[in-house]
Amino acid sequence: MTAPFTRTRMTWLAYILLALYGYFLNILGPITPFLNDEFDLSYTVSSLHFSAFAVGILLVGLGGHVLIRRVGRVRALAIGALGLGLGALLLVAGRAPAVTIGASFLMGVVGSLILAVVPAALSEEHGELRAVAISESNVLASLLSTAAPLLVGWLAGQAAGWRWALIAAALVTLLIGLLLLRRPSRAAAVDAARTGRRLPLAFWYYWIILVLAVSVEFCMVYWSADYLSGVLGVPVAGAAQAVSLFLAGMIVGRLIGGQAVRRFTPRAMILAALLLGSAGFALFWTTASPALGMAGLALTGLGVASLYPLILSLAIGAAGGDESQAGARTTLASGTAILALPLVLGRVADLVGLKGAFAVVAVLFAGMFVLMVVGKRPIRSNTTRMI
Repeated sequence: MTAPFTRTRMTWLAYILLALYGYFLNILGPITPFLNDEFDLSYTVSSLHFSAFAVGILLVGLGGHVLIRRVGRVRALAIGALGLGLGALLLVAGRAPAVTIGASFLMGVVGSLILAVVPAALSEEHGELRAVAISESNVLASLLSTAAPLLVGWLAGQAAGWRWALIAAALVTLLIGLLLLRRPSRAAAVDAARTGRRLPLAFWYYWIILVLAVSVEFCMVYWSADYLSGVLGVPVAGAAQAVSLFLAGMIVGRLIGGQAVRRFTPRAMILAALLLGSAGFALFWTTASPALGMAGLALTGLGVASLYPLILSLAIGAAGGDESQAGARTTLASGTAILALPLVLGRVADLVGLKGAFAVVAVLFAGMFVLMVVGKRPIRSNTTRMI
């Protein structure tokens, strides 16, 4: 009989810090127009803010586990929180693009320790129920991420100004980081004993599927507004607002998924989510009706929502106990997808048009489904412990 799921102090700490990380990651896009106006930036230069953050994610994915093993998970979370908060304040104070881009890089390269530590910490804390904890953490992260553009837009019309959307969150994050530094920390002895050991093949199998899942999510976030306006004829302002349908679908999907994972296996839920997301994307991609296109966008978000937390939980569970290295490598998967795939879709769009370029997303969905179905037997044979 499965033990009841209990949220500990570490559980809530991981939830809150991951939500703050998602908030800062998703606030860069909404504040870019204000930076463009103040510094007269080109589109290329303004895009470097997000690129710098993504490069930071990649660096943590490559080597973050070394630092985590050395200082321990609690201290690594403290460093990540301090990096996020200080980077956000530097971005607010910067009066030149070199400073604000550098601040974005600081947030990515230090703050992404949170992204690496949280799944490992939740896995260690909850064992076989890691999928429940990881799903719940992503629900809260989605809610706060969606609040970021709304808060920027509201404060921009107030006397305080849009910068307070960063300042307020930065002060909370810094406070958490300082409080964590006061707690005694120990290095992850279990993980340290595994230093140098290669992660199992099953982990890398799920890592590939994770890259595909994150790629779908960010391709839709980046390009769905352009598709709605350029292909389906939705007014630009309305198309931009319609992206919230995808995000709203993701929030609902993660709320449902967080409860469903208590009753169904992660693998069964992933296959169901892929079918739902694929159906939504097919409607979005093939219809000529703006209304149906937006309905398909919401349905795609509903299906895509559970993919990241569920695949992540399977990857961590297949890591053979080396959660710190696995957490860092899954961060590398996210950074790779965020940095590369939206650019790939954009490049294909330059060659064949935006409608044709969205075939990239169809291929990503198909790839995930094939890997989940075909890979069932080899994954089991290479994994001693699965959830």
